This record gives sequence, C-alpha cells and structure tokens, in this order.
Amino acid sequence: MHRPGDEAGSPPGQPAGRPGAGGPWRAPDMPLCPAPAGAMKVPMIPKDEKLYIVMVGLPSQGKSTVANRLQDIFTKNDIHTMIYNNGELRRKLAPQETWMSDFYDPRNTAAVQLRKEFALMNMRRAKAYLRNKGQVAILDATNVSRSRRELIEQQLDDHPILYIECVNNDVEIVDLSIRHKVRTNEFAGMPEETAVMEFKKRIEYYREIYNPLHVERNYITMDSLHNRVIDEQIEDQIPLYSRIRDCLVTDVVKSLFLIRHTESEFNVEDRIGGDPDLTHRGITQAQALGRFFQKKKIAYIFTSEKKRTIQTAHYIQALQEDCTIVPLKEFNEIDAGICEGMTYDEIQRLKPDVYAARKADKYNYTYPLGEGYATMKERIKIGIKKAFFLNQKPDNIMIVGHRAVNRMILSHFLYRREEDVPYIYVPQDKFYHIVATQDRKVFELKRYDFRRAGR
Repeated sequence: MHRPGDEAGSPPGQPAGRPGAGGPWRAPDMPLCPAPAGAMKVPMIPKDEKLYIVMVGLPSQGKSTVANRLQDIFTKNDIHTMIYNNGELRRKLAPQETWMSDFYDPRNTAAVQLRKEFALMNMRRAKAYLRNKGQVAILDATNVSRSRRELIEQQLDDHPILYIECVNNDVEIVDLSIRHKVRTNEFAGMPEETAVMEFKKRIEYYREIYNPLHVERNYITMDSLHNRVIDEQIEDQIPLYSRIRDCLVTDVVKSLFLIRHTESEFNVEDRIGGDPDLTHRGITQAQALGRFFQKKKIAYIFTSEKKRTIQTAHYIQALQEDCTIVPLKEFNEIDAGICEGMTYDEIQRLKPDVYAARKADKYNYTYPLGEGYATMKERIKIGIKKAFFLNQKPDNIMIVGHRAVNRMILSHFLYRREEDVPYIYVPQDKFYHIVATQDRKVFELKRYDFRRAGR
C-alpha cells in the first residue's frame, strides 16, 4: 500500500502508465530527465492538476455527505468543483416512477440500461467540465459493481480517478438516514413504512452486485460514521490528496449551535437527573430560542431522550419550515445512579462519602450504579458522529443537550484538561456557536434575549 505525502501525492511506487486495474489514465510521453553519463534514464511523470473523484457505496452510507463536504472545502479554496449525482438526474429525467425497488433489480434489464444511460450522461458532463475551467469533478452514485467502475475508467481516461468508498455498519443510523430519504418528493404520498421497506429492498439489490474496492489503482475506503480511513491504495500522483484525506478524517462543522435545555422543574429545585418537564419560565426561554433561530435554516435538532431537551427543541422546530427532531440516547444526561433526583445538599447530608469522593476527582468519579464524565466520553463521541453523519449538508446543525453532556461536547472541540471539563460554563440563557473546518475555527458564547417575550 502506497501512502502519498503531499498535495500532488508522493512519488508513486511505480510509473503512472503501468498496466493494471483502476483506469486507463496514463501520463503522456515526456522527455527523459537529464542524467549523469552511464545512469539509467527515467521518464519524468507530469503532474496532473485535475481530478475525478468517484464515490462508491450502498445507499445511505454517507456518500453525498462526503461529496458535499469535499465540494465545500474545495470551493472555499477557489478550486472549481462540481458534483454529478446520478439520483438527481434519474428523478429529473426518468420517464417513469423510480421509487419502486424493482427498478433496481439487477435482472430488470430495461431499468439497468436506463440507469446506465444516466450514469453515462453524468460522465460526459464531468468530462466536459474538466475540459473547461473545472478542476475536480465528483461522481456521486453507488458505483458498487466492478463493471460500472470499468465503464467509468473507459469513459474518463483523461485525468486520474480517485475512488472513495463509504462504509457505515451502524444499523440505527442507516435506518434514520433511510427515514430521512423517504420524506423527499420521490416518495410523496406513500406511507412511511412502505417507503422504508421499498428503500431497504433497493439496498439489497445493490448488495447483490457489490464488489468492494480492491483492484482499483487509486482508492480510499473509509468508515463514514467515524471519519476513519480503513484502507487505501494510491498508484498515481493524485492532486490535492493530502487535503482530501485530511478532510475525510476531520469533523467538519460549518455552524454548530450547542444549546442547553431551558429551565426545568428540577433546575428550580436544584435536583439532578430525572426526567422533569420545563417550567413556565423554561417554555418562555424555549419560545425565545425559536424566534432567535427563526431566520436560520435548521434541518435537524439533535436532543437527548429526556423530555426537557425535546420540549425545548419543539419550540425551535415550530418556527422552522422543514426541521426534524432526532433524540439520541448518546446525549442523555449523566446517570447519577443512586443519587438520581436528589439535590446536592441532600447528597452532602445523606451520602457524604459520595459527595466527598466526587468532589476530590469530579471528572473520573462514577456515581454508584451510574456513570461519570470519564465513562460518558465514548457515548458522547458516538452521538457527535451520528449527528454529523445525518446532517448531510453541514450549513447549520443544532444540539439541545444537558449541562454535563454539553461540557463533554465542548471538550471534543476545545483542549481542556480532564479535571477542568466538569467546570466548563454552560448557562441556560446563552448558547455556544462553534465553527470547525480545515481553514477556520470559531468558538463563541452568545446570548438570546428571552426577557423580551410578551412585550
């Protein structure tokens, strides 16, 4: 396996032009490099500044999320990039409804030919784009069969091809992704469960012809949920490779709004844990949040499974046009075990050993029959990954969490010593705004004015 080390790719293990799988692109003939007398002459391999990126993977594996992330990074750096999505073309031009799973049956020869024509149309468009001002063309489709990838290599023979295969084995997240997809116009008027069943059959038909990347010249296989490279092989010089790889393993957040749930009944009583409702003041605060974010498009609001976060989110959702609340168990508040529902004063008086031990090491302490900051770390990390995966276009993303949970989320983006994490300031009348991209980092605590309510 060859791992390149700079933007153009490190010198390949062998000259571009070696016969083999993965594409007929070859470096054109070049003059021989000057060499000392008697030395073997080695052909100079030119640097190609243009690139095809071909997404690979079953539906709902995160391909479009990755494609959009790459396009956003490139565009911000004045690298002309276009995405060519076969599904969008099919929905626009197909002479028939294509939501039924039978349309994706590999034995349905007429449908196979129609889908091939759409794929060829996008290949021609991508090729024309790179012939002009385009620098990167991204083909966003399943491309799971070796025969389809051979067709791509035959058609796109003028610049190198980098395949990016997305794999996600989290059944819960794939199911949430499918349910989001079946809310689109393609499935309009169809009962949700019927649409989900048809979409899952579609996935199984693609699975029948799935050949994972292996023989291609240039590819990356990644865990698209955890942003982790599983396998890679690079035989040619790939422009922008280091930037691409860094983007794939980075949590890209264009605009994250991290909100603590508004005032609950337990907040008033200074009790921890539990599942209380919002107070009247908490409802007023949540309504103010809804008005504050009314002009910002929020596609998803991720919450815990607790009522106080979901209730807060409902008031924000109410003033959005198309917004889905997604409760995640990973964002549940710290489990206080035997201390659930108690006040801190009660813990100090009735369980002094618990109070003293937690005070001595708040981060590493675990409540009896419960958990602590340290034991929450992994589930919070998984919750963040799930939220980013489902929020395909990362313009705005919102999490309504709890104090301890939000401290752990903040520590994911900011360096904090473990012993300082339990003391990060997380108020209920302000929210955190976070931007974390390859080129920009923003971290700010902002106020929303709930006191103006009712005026």
